[in-house]
Amino acid sequence: MYKLGIIGYPLGHSISAVIQKAGLNSIGEDVVYDVMETPPEDLVSRIKYIKSNGYQGFNVTIPLKVPVSLFLDDIDDYANIAGCVNTIKIGENREFYGYNTDIYGFKKAIPNDIDLSGKTASILGTGGAARAAVVGLAELGIKNIDFYTRNIINSHQTVNYVRAKFPKVEFNVYQIQNIRSLADSAIIINATPIGMRGYMADQMPLEPKDLDNLNNGTIVYDIVYNPSKTMLLKEAEKRGLRIIGGLDMLIYQAERAIEIWTGKLPDTKLMKIAALEAL
Repeated sequence: MYKLGIIGYPLGHSISAVIQKAGLNSIGEDVVYDVMETPPEDLVSRIKYIKSNGYQGFNVTIPLKVPVSLFLDDIDDYANIAGCVNTIKIGENREFYGYNTDIYGFKKAIPNDIDLSGKTASILGTGGAARAAVVGLAELGIKNIDFYTRNIINSHQTVNYVRAKFPKVEFNVYQIQNIRSLADSAIIINATPIGMRGYMADQMPLEPKDLDNLNNGTIVYDIVYNPSKTMLLKEAEKRGLRIIGGLDMLIYQAERAIEIWTGKLPDTKLMKIAALEAL
């Protein structure tokens, strides 16, 4: 029996429990997976609770992926590069080992026949999801990344951070309100919550004209997973563009988390079925 959970705030939209239970059951493991709403001001008390109540690990989501780093004994390379953690394994002596499985999930969701080497990517947003996308894209050989954000001043920390980590990649940052053309982009990634159920679900982070001006070969990747096909993806699909949904990224990052906790790979098809039933 595994005792696991997720911390973050708010968690009303989360389907992590459904996905993780399906994955663990697929490898013959029983699991208790607790959904623990944790506002930032309650993080210290939540960590104490987890350490003293027999958990073997837990997931971390917004807005705790960066602050939880203060409580870790060690981190993996991805967590170190991305500067944030979304999965924690608890050792026999209650040590906390931090991992970033978002990067694994982001990369695995991109089909093998897509070659991004030497190309340009556009990322909408500069938060934690954007950092995971940057690491994945850099490993796939992207040479230029353009950030589009509503607040350039607030994005400086992320942009300066990734510039230092990936000196071979050229980074630019622009106001999302002033997009002229995304025609040079091989892939466009929505790393904002716009389009998420319960948060501007009927809207897109881009204008329709921005999609009209894209090349036929451009890929549109939306990290939002609920709904499984956002307004952005629907509109991109109408224009004949190739799309990648956030649900695949969510499933694959959960697959990696289960492997970290148990040493076994779960059945991602069963996990996706469970996720779709829960959405």
